[in-house]
Amino acid sequence: MILKVFKEKSNIRHLDKILSSRDVNVSDSKIKSLGVIMHINEIDDFELFRKLAEKLNIQPFNLKIIAYSSESAEKPNSWDICFNEKDFGWNGTIHNVELQSFLDTDFDVLISYYEEDILELKLMTAKSKAQFKIGIFQPDSRLNDLIIQTQLNQFDAFKNELFKYLTILNKTKNE
Repeated sequence: MILKVFKEKSNIRHLDKILSSRDVNVSDSKIKSLGVIMHINEIDDFELFRKLAEKLNIQPFNLKIIAYSSESAEKPNSWDICFNEKDFGWNGTIHNVELQSFLDTDFDVLISYYEEDILELKLMTAKSKAQFKIGIFQPDSRLNDLIIQTQLNQFDAFKNELFKYLTILNKTKNE
C-alpha cells in the first residue's frame, strides 16, 4: 500500500517534469497521421474515431487507437491496444512494448478523448511524441495544445469544433 503511494508520487513528479519542459511548436503541416487515447470505461466506440480519420483523409494504417481500462483484465478487442495501470512503473516507465511503440510514434495529431482524471492517461498524453495534442476539457491545461470543451457523449459537437479549428490552423487537406 505504501509502495503504491510512493510509486504514484514518483509518476506525478515525472508528469510535472515532462509538462514543465514541453516545447509547444505548432506548424501548419497537413495531418497525415492520427493517434487517439481513450478511456474504454467512458466510451468504447472505436468506429467514431475511424470515421473521423476517414473524414480527415487519413489512411487507415496511419491511425492508431489505444484504450485505457481501469480493470486489470483487458477487454477483448481485436483492433488496437488496451492498457491498464499495471503497464506503468516508477518514474513513468512503461512496461508494455506496444504502448511504448505508440508513445514513440511521431503523430501529426494526438486526440486525448477522456474526462476522468487518471494519472496513467495523463502520462500517456504527456509522454506522446505527437506534434499537436488535442483534448476535451482537462483539469491540467498543460496536457494539450488545443482544448475543445465538450462532453464525451457529444462527439458530433467535438468533431465539428475539431474541423473548424484544424481548418483555421491550416492542418486539413483540401480535397
